[in-house]
Formats: sequence, structure tokens, C-alpha cells
Amino acid sequence: MKSLALFLGLAMVTLSIQAQKVTLPLWEGTPPLQNEMDLKEEVVSSGIIRIGNVQVPTIEVYLPAKQMATGQAVVIFPGGGYSILAYDWEGTDFAKWLNSQGIAGIVVKYRLPRSKSLTDPKEVPLLDAQRAVRLVRQHAESWNIDPTKVGIMGFSAGGHLASTLSTQYSHEVDRPKDSIDNLSARPDFSILVYPVITFVTPAIHSGSMNALLGENASDELKKRFSAELNVTTETPTTFLVHAGDDTGVPVENSLLYYAALREKGVSASLHVYPNGGHGFAFGLGKGPVENWRSVLLDWMKAL
Repeated sequence: MKSLALFLGLAMVTLSIQAQKVTLPLWEGTPPLQNEMDLKEEVVSSGIIRIGNVQVPTIEVYLPAKQMATGQAVVIFPGGGYSILAYDWEGTDFAKWLNSQGIAGIVVKYRLPRSKSLTDPKEVPLLDAQRAVRLVRQHAESWNIDPTKVGIMGFSAGGHLASTLSTQYSHEVDRPKDSIDNLSARPDFSILVYPVITFVTPAIHSGSMNALLGENASDELKKRFSAELNVTTETPTTFLVHAGDDTGVPVENSLLYYAALREKGVSASLHVYPNGGHGFAFGLGKGPVENWRSVLLDWMKAL
């Protein structure tokens, strides 16, 4: 029995070593809706890696060993109120965990609307999100990914971006196009973790809204970026998780989106834990919410 355990342990180590990490820019040259300026990305590492003022958006791709690969991929949008990215806490840590389950994890370092180099800041995060999904599909064969099993995962404001992509994946802006734009940006499934959803009800997260739209946004713009108002029958199946005691982004955000999905007949799975607060990520040491990842894996297997 000890020999078997040792063999399995060594096998898992070998598979882990065989896993790959690749980093690619989203765009060639200067990204669309951006002026070339001498601005520097800001990185602060104090317990959590926080990245701000992104000028060169990228995807950081974590691929499981081929022997473990399920064919599923999850494109991850870290949160941070559209002001910074909690890059490891809600990004690379989850990509590595997904790898251990045979799932490709792709972390998006997307541009943030506060950057002075952007010409239309409100459109840029969605544009980068669309491009990330398309790039994954472009490389699907070489990365052992099934192009019909490309999902997305977003945390907090990253959850707002994920829900916006889920409901506006075909939205277009005036910009140069290339062959990658011929690929679909529609996610096959969506995972929203304590997401910002609405900009029109008392449950809004004003920090995210003001960072994305500015402090004097029109009602029309607020409605466009309220995902619960833009769900259609083509919106992808969704997994939502939230804590009832979240005082940063109220649980009503997830409830509104879940209700909108049900109204349109879209399959959805909602999980509300009584405790956990905001930004619980893995939920370690937070009680029952720590189990949410196991529930998620069961849901993903059922897809």
C-alpha cells in the first residue's frame, strides 16, 4: 500500500512538472483604443500582488499535462474595482488550482479604465475580455483545449466584466480587425464569484461603477452595463457564488443575475453562504464557504 501511495505521489509530481505556462500579449503593437504614451505598469506586492495602470494586456496561460487534460479551459478575470487587479489572489492562484484538476487556467491582465492612455476607457475591459476568449480558441488545438468548452471566471469587478462579456460578447467598437476577430467571443459557461452586476439598483458597487463609467454616467450607460438587464436566451449557463454577509458587493447582485437567467430559461446554479464577507477567494478558514470550489467542480463535470 505504501509503494502504491509513493507511486501515485511521484506520478502526480511528474504530471505537475509537465504542465506548461505561456504568456502572450492580447494585441500586436499598440492595443486598440489606446494612445502610445510613456506610462508604466504599477505592481505592488504586499501579501497580494496588485497590478495597476496596465499598458500591455496579456494572457498568462497555465496548461495541465496532456495526460490530465479534460479539454475544459477557464479564462479568469481578477477583481480590484476596475482600479487594480488582485492578480494572484483572484488570478494565478486559481489558474494553478484548475491545472491540478486537469483544466486549463488563463489569467487575463486586462487594461483598467483609469489609465490616461485610453481613448474610450469604458469599452476597453470588454474589448480585452473578448480578445482573450478568441485567443484561447485560436490556440485550442495546440493547447489541448476543446474550443466548445471555453468558460470564464470573474471575481468582484472581474465578475462584472465576466457578466458583461456573457451578455455583450458580440458588442463591437470601431477599430482595426484581424483574422482572430472571426472567432467567437461567447463563453461556453460563466463562473461569477461575488460579482458586481448592477449599476441601477441600491445594490451597486459605486467604486466599480465610477471607475468604469465615470462619476456622471448617463442612465442609458448604467443600464447597458447592468448585466441583469441584458440577459438573453443566448447568455451562457452560469455558476454564481456569494456570501450573504458581503458588505462590499451585496448579495443582491448575484440574486438579480440569477433571476434574470431563470426568466430567460438559461440554466444557472446559485450558491449563497451565510458568512464569508467580500473577497474570500478560496475561502480558506472562512467556514462552509471553503467548500465552494468542490461544488464548482461538480457543476463543471456535469456540463
